[in-house]
Amino acid sequence: MSKLFLTFIAVIVAFQLFAQQSADSAYQRSINKRNAKREKMNNLLKMEEEGDLIFNKHNIFGIRLATDGYGINFEKGYFKTPYRTLLFSAELNEKHDPKEHHISVSDQQGDVSSLVPYKLYNLYEFKLAVGQEHLIGGKGNKNGVAVHGLYSGGFTVGMLKPYLYNVRNIQTGATGQMRYDQILNQDSTNASLPTGTAGFFAGWGQLKIKPAVNAKQALRFDYGRLNQTVTAIEAGLTEEYFFGKIPFMYLVQQHSFFFSAYVQIMFGSRK
Repeated sequence: MSKLFLTFIAVIVAFQLFAQQSADSAYQRSINKRNAKREKMNNLLKMEEEGDLIFNKHNIFGIRLATDGYGINFEKGYFKTPYRTLLFSAELNEKHDPKEHHISVSDQQGDVSSLVPYKLYNLYEFKLAVGQEHLIGGKGNKNGVAVHGLYSGGFTVGMLKPYLYNVRNIQTGATGQMRYDQILNQDSTNASLPTGTAGFFAGWGQLKIKPAVNAKQALRFDYGRLNQTVTAIEAGLTEEYFFGKIPFMYLVQQHSFFFSAYVQIMFGSRK
């Protein structure tokens, strides 16, 4: 009986010692985790004070306004050194001819709508590019502005969609959809007048693909208060060469090369 009692006591003591060691180990892990977090925060604060950008990658979204259109983009960057970043970007844009202007027209019911006269096609484009970003000047402190110079090049998939007008036949009153050149080339005895635009969703079945190459040069001004976030304004120039002329407007000279300036607002994060 005494042996059984001593064995029971030994098991209880061993269990308590194991529980105590586990508790000590968990406590030590908790302390190590807090210390690592504190060290990380101290490093971030030091980076904020010194203006350094020492991260592995960034993800940035942008909203762009250009002299020939507008668009959105996404950029992923991989930091090679504190001063150089490898960039991969994707953009979705709509491109306009600078001669475009809107006028108001009305239908038989007196409803007024807006259209662009002489316009033949809308050009939407999906762009992929690779490039590099170089740090020109650091923030210096958490209230400063970091200045980056960047350049990139890549490929563009142009999507040429007919700009269709809603039309009404003068003689019969029948309605339909036509391009501007089709309206002007009608027989005078069977002419139609535009009453508005067919809208964004019309004409996708007649889409034409126009490939191109693109290039970009820009300056980026990052004024974000924290280095782990990106809040920036970018201004730059873009060049595109399409393998074929783009017929934006009726009787307006067509071009394959396009040069434009842009500005965009950017926001994202660094890790």
